[in-house]
Parts: sequence; structure tokens; C-alpha cells
Amino acid sequence: MIPVAEFKQFAEHQPAFKVLKPWWDVLAEYLTVAMLMIGVFGCTLQVTQDKIICLPSHGPRENLSEAPCQQLLLLGVSEHVGDLRELSGLRNNLDLQQYSFINQLCYETALHWYAKYFPYLVVIHTLNFMVCTSFWFKFPSTSSKIEHFISILGKCFDSPWTTRALSEVSGENHKNPAAARRATVTTAAAAAGPGKAGEGEKEKMLAEPEKVVTEPPAVTLLDKKEGEQAKALFEKVKKFRMHVEEGDILYTMYIRQTVLKVCKFLAILVYNLVYVGKISFLVACRVDTSEVTGYASFCCSHTKAHLFSKLAFCYICFVCIYGIICFYTLCWLFHRPLKEYSFRSVREETGMGDIPDVKNDFAFMLHLIDQYDSLYSKRFAVFLSEVSESRLKQLNLNHEWTTEKLRQKLQRNACGRLELALCMLPGLPDTVFELSEVEALRLEAICDVTFPPGLSQLVHLQEISLLHSPARLPFSSQIFLRDHLKVIRVKCEELREVPLWVFGLRSLEELHLEGLFPPELARAATLESLRELKQLKVLSLRSNVGKVPASVTDVAGHLQRLSLHNDGARLLALNSLKKLAVLRELELVACGLERIPHAVFSLSALQELDLKDNHLRSIEEILSFQHCRKLVTLRLWHNQIAYVPEHVRKLRGLEQLYLSHNKLETLPTQLGMCYGLRLLDVSHNGLHSLPAELGLLQNLQHLAVSYNALELLPDELFFCRKLRTLLLGYNNLSQLSPQVGALGALSRLELKGNRLEALPEGLGNCGGLKKSGLLVEDTLYEGLPAEVRDRMEVE
Repeated sequence: MIPVAEFKQFAEHQPAFKVLKPWWDVLAEYLTVAMLMIGVFGCTLQVTQDKIICLPSHGPRENLSEAPCQQLLLLGVSEHVGDLRELSGLRNNLDLQQYSFINQLCYETALHWYAKYFPYLVVIHTLNFMVCTSFWFKFPSTSSKIEHFISILGKCFDSPWTTRALSEVSGENHKNPAAARRATVTTAAAAAGPGKAGEGEKEKMLAEPEKVVTEPPAVTLLDKKEGEQAKALFEKVKKFRMHVEEGDILYTMYIRQTVLKVCKFLAILVYNLVYVGKISFLVACRVDTSEVTGYASFCCSHTKAHLFSKLAFCYICFVCIYGIICFYTLCWLFHRPLKEYSFRSVREETGMGDIPDVKNDFAFMLHLIDQYDSLYSKRFAVFLSEVSESRLKQLNLNHEWTTEKLRQKLQRNACGRLELALCMLPGLPDTVFELSEVEALRLEAICDVTFPPGLSQLVHLQEISLLHSPARLPFSSQIFLRDHLKVIRVKCEELREVPLWVFGLRSLEELHLEGLFPPELARAATLESLRELKQLKVLSLRSNVGKVPASVTDVAGHLQRLSLHNDGARLLALNSLKKLAVLRELELVACGLERIPHAVFSLSALQELDLKDNHLRSIEEILSFQHCRKLVTLRLWHNQIAYVPEHVRKLRGLEQLYLSHNKLETLPTQLGMCYGLRLLDVSHNGLHSLPAELGLLQNLQHLAVSYNALELLPDELFFCRKLRTLLLGYNNLSQLSPQVGALGALSRLELKGNRLEALPEGLGNCGGLKKSGLLVEDTLYEGLPAEVRDRMEVE
């Protein structure tokens, strides 16, 4: 007996892979089980019972080889009719061993091979059919993809997010017909007139139960764990789709095994039909065993012939049905585009118009899934939709970033506004718009920002910063920002990525843009029109422009501050600056300038000029600044200036002069004639001495000469009685004049990095100087008299 458990392995894949089995594969499996039972039953009979029974033939020898077994028996009976032995049958004089020998010998020589091995052939062919049917479930290259697909499919089908997404769509679909019905009832009641108002109300009351029936199911809420699981499913589906759509091995393997089954069916059917007639109950056997048994001819009966012939008939019928199924499968495979799958019906039903069509093995498996249950592909499609994924991300964001957590991140920015800063999030939480007290919103490295209509709840919002965070804005939110937003900062890889709605914010006062132009467009430097920005006062552009953008002149009538940071790219054309008649502050940072641009001297309203980090070597043009009568701040720091011309004295209205990080070795004595100077920064140069004329700067409050090579300070310097900050650090000073005590307003003194041996006691006369404002080595500070130190330590 063959245990049934031996065949269990052929059904192990059924619970997991049943969704990939269309009805014809299921029917074929049942047929193979029936054929296998026929084979096993025949094999059992073949093993447990006698196979053939033979009797010697008593007919004439010359007729034995030609006469059939039936005629031999009749002949033997007719010759002995008159004999008394007939009453007890023919005596053969053979013992049991001789009969067994003859039976086995005749079974091997006289019985046709088909009659002998029929049940075994049935078992072998059936097992081959089973192998062909399930081979793609076992082959490593295909089984891995199938197992992965089934695993993901089951999780997608059972995911709470699938139910929520489809419920939301179902709610929308239910809502629209309901609204249409209400509109129809209202219109009908109005047309009926006042006399039928009661009937209209009655009809409305009768219609109420129908509304209850058509209400969509309640949308389930996802907790944080379920949201994270759904997020992981989206990633798995993306990676699996990329992997499976690359090839068609599943489709090819399924075709090959189906073609192989058809070929096997044809071969089995042909030879069974040819040889089924060989199964006969009576078999004539002629063997030369006369020396052993005394007989050479025998008449044998195949005991299983009748049963085997019936089983063979049933088996051939099952094989025919199996073959028809295989031919149907081939027709299904070759008459449909199974390597392409369209979700058009799902898109129409769910409203998720972004569900993509798939191809190759992914498409083929979805076609098989539809044969099992089309609901699987519908629920699976939810995880192919980017809209669905964005909804899930939004839901997870709202779970993670609650209103209380966001409120803890609020802080004042440099402009004094209450700012909420969010960085590197997958989206913008809806809870942000519940913080009505927010005045500034800073979004950095957020890949997908969509401002919902709820943006209008931020009634105090005045500033938005979008740093590598592309943002979409609906029309209703555009209207709100257009009337409320004062400051916007946009930073992106290329300036053409700046949202167009930015240039329509008519209440905007400050616009800060940072991004590069493509190399081929940098020279033209075309910027969107700024004509709508009627209130713009500050424009900052950090890019690689070759000239001042022409659109800057659109705001020439009210622009007060212009900042161009060119990151080292050379700025060639600056003639557009001449049109900025009311410009007060101008920054041309890292613009590759070698001379002070002449266009600057036409800015009569200019108050501050910053030419930081350029390539200025000479500033002879500084004389022309006398035309800029309102100029109070001049920053020429971080350049390569070797000397300051004498006519700097013409800039008597100058209040702040920055010349740090240059190559100065001396300062002109005429600098002392800039009587309005309040701040002078010449640090990080190569100065060996300071002119005594600096003592004429009676308004000087801040002097920075650190990081030079000064060995001695002129005593006249201490005539600047308004000095509050004196930075002398990292020079070669060996002593500090006691006259430093005359600087009563001094509050910050830096002396570190010099060669001082002691500090003058006169520091005690600097009433505003405290220990926190004195930057000096500890040993020098400890050398001061105790009363001086005590006075400095008193806050």
C-alpha cells in the first residue's frame, strides 16, 4: 500500500498559492487526484491479488499454435465426451508449484505490456501532470517572486489603510448622489408651488430612511503602528514592482508548462487508445515447458482484465477532459495581452486616477488574481497610488506631530517673530494650521509641501521660509498670502524652481531668493517679473547671475535694500542699478568685482554699501562717494586692498568703515579727517603702526585693530573719549599706555595675544569696563591691584 501522506507534498502550496490558481487549474487538480486514485487502486489490486491463472491445453499439437484459447478448450472437451473421466474434469497431473511456475511464466511472456503495467503508467503520468502544474511554484527563480507577491498581497488585502482609503472614496461617491437627490427634491418642491409645500415636506420625510441606508460606512481610524505598517507596505510594493516588471519569467514558465501538458496529453491519449484493446480476459500462452510440465500450450485468464478495461475507459475520459482544459488555458494565454494590466476600471470606481498600469510578470499575476477574486487587485491597487501614499503620510504626520508637540518648537527668530521651524519631514502636518499664534513658518528639506485652505487660520502669519521645500498653493491660500504675507525666503537648487505664486504676493515687503541659474542662462539672468510686488522694499538674490536682472527695475520706485550674493561668479553688467533712485542699502557680495562699480556713485539715496568678498585691489574711486551724500556705512572687507587713498578725507559723513581682512600695512593720516566716523574696523591686516591723527576722531566708539603687527599705540588714540570697544588682540604690543584710563566710556577691551608683561593701573579709571568686557590672559588680570579687580568684578 502507498500511504496517502506521501502525496501530501503535492498539496502543500495550495493554501498559500491558491489565489494564483484560476478555475481551470483547480479543476485540473481534481482531475489529477481522480486519475491518481485510479492508478493507486489498480496498483493495489495488482500487488495484492493473483495476476493471471493458466491451465494446460489438451488439443492436438498441430492446431495449438493457431487456435485461440476458447477453441482449445472446446476441442479438449469434445474429444472426451464419451469418457467417464469427464464427470470429474480433465486431469492434468500438475502440482501447485508447477501451476505457479506456469502462471508467472505466461504473465511475463504472453500478457501484453500495456495490460501488465497499465496502473503504474497511470500513476506515472498523473505524477507528471502534477509536477507540470506546480513546477512554477517550486522553481527557485519563479517561486521566490510568487511567495513575495503572495505575502505582500495578503498584507495589502488585510491592511486597515486599504479599508480606510476605499471607505473615503466610497463616502465621496455616496455623497455626490445624495446631494443630487436633495437638489432634485428641492427643485421639485419649488416648482410645485406653495400649495404643494406640505406634500414636499411629506416626501422629504419619507425619503429620510433611504438616506440612512445609503450612508457610507464609518471610516476607521489608524493608530501609529498601523500607519507605519502601511507606510512599509508602500515601500515594499514599489520595490517589488520595479523588480518584477523587469522580466517575464513567470509568464514564460506558465506557458511552457502548459504546452508541455498539452504534448503529454496528446501522447498519452494516442497510445492509450491504441493499446486499450490489448487488455483481454483470456490469453493464449505457448511456452516450451514440456520437459517440466508435460505441456507446451496453456490457456490463461487475466483476472483483472475486466476491471482494468473499465478503469482504462475512465482514465481516458479524465485525460480527455484534462486535455480540453489545457487547450482552453492555451487559448486564454495567447488570445489576451496578459503582459499588460490596466487599472482603468479601478481608477473609475475608486477615483484614484494616478494608479499606474503594470506590465510583464506583475501584470500576469494580477490577471491570475482576477480569475480568483478581482477584489484582491482592487485593494492591491491602493498601494500603487501616489495619492493614497500621500494621504497615508499625511495621516502619519498628524499622528506624530500633535499640536502640543509643535507648540513646544515655537521660538523667536532674529526678526522677533514667533517662528515654527520644521526640518526634513515627509510633508506638512495639518496640525500646523491649528497654531494661530504662529507669525513665521520655516520649512527646510520637506520634499512635498502643499498648503491647504486651512492656511487662512494662521491669521498672524507674516513670514514664510521655503528652504529646499517645493510648495504648492491652492487659489484660496494664494489670496490669503497675497494680503497677509510680508516676508518670504525661498532656497532651491535652481531659480526656475521658485513657485510662480511668489511673484504675485502684492503685500510682500521682503523677498529672499537663493538658487543657481543653469550655466547657459546665467549671463542672461532672467527673473520673473516683479511688477505685482508693489510693497517690496528688500530684495535679496543669491545666485550666479552675470548681470543685475532687468526685472529689478520693476520695483525701482520703492526698493530700499538690494543684496546680490554671487558666490564668486563675476558680475559684469550693473547699469540697471542707476534706476534704483530710492535704494538705501546695497550689497554686492562675492561678485568678482575688481573695482568699485561706477553705477554705485549714481545712487544719491544710498546709505550703506557692502562690497564684501570681492577682488578689490585699489579703491581710488572712493573719491566719487562724495556724490553719495547720505552714505554712512562702507564695507570693503574681505578683499585685497593694499592701501587707502588720501582723499578718503572727503567722506566726512561716513560713520562706519570696514576694511578688515585686506592687505593694508599703513593707514593714511587723512583718515583722521573723517570726523563723523563712529566705527573703524581694520583688523586682520598687516598694520605696523597707527597714525596719531586717529585721535581727531572724537566720535569714534568702536575701533578694531586686532590681528595686525602693531608694536606701539599712539598716545593720541586715547583722546577718543567716546570709545566703547577697543580690540587690540593678537598684535605685538609690549605695553599699554596708562592713558587708557582716560577712556571712561570703554566697556570692552581685548588684549589677548600680545607680549604684555603687566596692565596699567589706570584701567581702574575706566568706569564702564568690567571683568566680562576685559579679554586678557588670566596672569595679567591677576597682576592688577586688588582694588582695581574688585571694582571690575562689581556688576
